[in-house]
Amino acid sequence: MQNEKIQLKAMFGTYPKTAPLKAGQVKSDIVQLDIAPVDTAQTAFKDVVRGHLFDVAELAVVTYLLAFDAGHRYLLLPFVMNGAFHHKSIYARADDVFGPAQLKGKRVAMRSYSQTTPTWVRGILNDEYGVKSADVEWWSQQGAHVAEYKDPEWVRSMDKALSLEEALLAGHVDAIIAGGAIENKDRLRHIIDAPQDAAKDWSARTGVVPINHVVVVKESLVKSHPEAVAETYRMLIDSRTQAGEMPAPSSRDLQPFGFDALDPSLRKVIDYAYDQQMIKKRYAPEELYGDVRAILEKNQGD
Repeated sequence: MQNEKIQLKAMFGTYPKTAPLKAGQVKSDIVQLDIAPVDTAQTAFKDVVRGHLFDVAELAVVTYLLAFDAGHRYLLLPFVMNGAFHHKSIYARADDVFGPAQLKGKRVAMRSYSQTTPTWVRGILNDEYGVKSADVEWWSQQGAHVAEYKDPEWVRSMDKALSLEEALLAGHVDAIIAGGAIENKDRLRHIIDAPQDAAKDWSARTGVVPINHVVVVKESLVKSHPEAVAETYRMLIDSRTQAGEMPAPSSRDLQPFGFDALDPSLRKVIDYAYDQQMIKKRYAPEELYGDVRAILEKNQGD
């Protein structure tokens, strides 16, 4: 009698790389993924870190670090769902001329202090321009997905009635961090000049790409069904391959997968989260992977 497949509840956003997986085009004799009808993964993050509804899920990397720090037992798969350069993500008013080093003492607003994009921006400002977190007034509109997390005491709560752009244009703050589309492009400017060039130079020097969303699995699944963990990882890679999203050998992959490819970026975002007092410990990647590394390395050797 044929063994029944291992049933896993999963949550991934909808991207070209997940389309073959969601369409059932990636086959498995071991695992049956019950993928939640979610297109925008952020809308289900609380279901992951508060409700623990999924065996395998997409999660913002900083949200994952906060959840791990709070004791939520998820382990990391070395697979990045998305990443993006963030030198472009900090804006000022077009008529307010100052450079990144002049952010000291200014008011900077963001949707959430614990969001991944601001974490990368604050770290880059520190490393590249000498702007320490304590040098800036940080204003946050929302709390964290992780219930146990509290912002550092110097973070101030901002009125949610105004959008970030409205608050900036009204002069309530001097700059905003926004990873998404900007509506008032003609009235705002990038604080970092030629941000794409600056980002590419920084990445070339450091070997780091700003990873945003990663894939995590329940520690209980890792212990009970290690073969399902290896198979899920294979299915994610096969889905990206079928989508034609594998990078050219000479290009920088903003969505790295595999332990070696992910290592510089993972270590850097851990450093940033710790230095910005968001997690209590500077975790080693091995702690976040747990038994996942041995499982995947064994599977690759079979």
